[in-house]
Amino acid sequence: MFFGESLSETIQIVFAQPLTLAESVIKCRAAVAWEPSKPLVMEEIEVAPPQAHEIRIKIVATGVCHTDLYHLFEGKHKDGFPCVLGHEGAGIVESVGSEVTKFNPGDKVIPLFISQCGQCRFCKSPKTNLCEKGWYDVMSESDTRFTCKGKKVLQFMGTSTFSEYTVVNEIAVAKIHPSAPLDKVCLLGCGVATGYGAALNTAKVEPGSTCAVFGLGAVGLAAVMGCKNAGAKRIIAIDINPTKYEKAKIFGATEFVNPKDHNKPISQVLHEMTNGGVDFSLECVGNVAVMRSALESCVKGWGVSVLVGWTDMDDFAARPIQLIAGRTWKGSLFGGFKSKDGVPKLVNEYLEKKVKLDEFVTHNMTLAQVNDAIQLMQTGDCIRSVLSVALQ
Repeated sequence: MFFGESLSETIQIVFAQPLTLAESVIKCRAAVAWEPSKPLVMEEIEVAPPQAHEIRIKIVATGVCHTDLYHLFEGKHKDGFPCVLGHEGAGIVESVGSEVTKFNPGDKVIPLFISQCGQCRFCKSPKTNLCEKGWYDVMSESDTRFTCKGKKVLQFMGTSTFSEYTVVNEIAVAKIHPSAPLDKVCLLGCGVATGYGAALNTAKVEPGSTCAVFGLGAVGLAAVMGCKNAGAKRIIAIDINPTKYEKAKIFGATEFVNPKDHNKPISQVLHEMTNGGVDFSLECVGNVAVMRSALESCVKGWGVSVLVGWTDMDDFAARPIQLIAGRTWKGSLFGGFKSKDGVPKLVNEYLEKKVKLDEFVTHNMTLAQVNDAIQLMQTGDCIRSVLSVALQ
């Protein structure tokens, strides 16, 4: 799409004569965030060859996620610039570095912001999907393979899918089914897996239960889908945008509540609707006030509330009696999925029509339109915009 003729010819040569060890720098187009709160700029960047245990990927499609906006507009990591954002992508292996044995050029893959080394105490434990080699405290990797105009450009969450090419460590790449449509399964790189798994893996929603999902963006709608697939009887979708309800019904919502339609706390509304509170609530907004409301909406004795929306800006609080009375408050990262194991299984479930993905996509755009996609997300006028990055 953004390639010149000579670069297209180069790419054809690469696929005609695959290399097991990449040797050349690739020049390509990327959307660079030079500084916080400024529009991204389409630039030509240089992508270095993959080093040991690394994979260079041609990104075919990427979603635009709220976490990209969080880093750009709200995040506390102001030293994380310039960078290339994007972490919800899918592509094709272009080349591999030394000591990579499980990937080959031409493989379809999804880069992962949650690594799975398989060796650390977290990876070996069934209790968590964290990995000691993950990025968790620094959102932009300083050890980058990108340069632009002679300057180092950081890689966001170790992925950077707003680029035609990226380099990712093999412990953060999932090989997926060769027939998977990359412009759909890219959503499993973050938003859909996060919400869906929060319901199934973290909340452990039970058949016949009553659930409440706060926030009906892609993550919230995926949580609704997870509640339905887990067998919940009532799924109450909560959002201040009434246009979201029709979309929520597609994923399994049975009722809709707009907090603006009531002159009492939403937790009280839900208590009255459910004879004392819901069995499970999932906060998919990333707002600490909503997190508290979600907890207080749960029934005492056994109610479970899960924090799903990403934020690191404010402290959150609740009265101790809320937990003393038997409620559980817990968090979920990437839906609790072990990334390299879970994502290929989710892709297969999509291919088997057990998981919806197409219905999340409201806008198909190009990488050059990334700022328009960001604006759509800021105004709430989309569920997911998918950007076409490079031709397959």
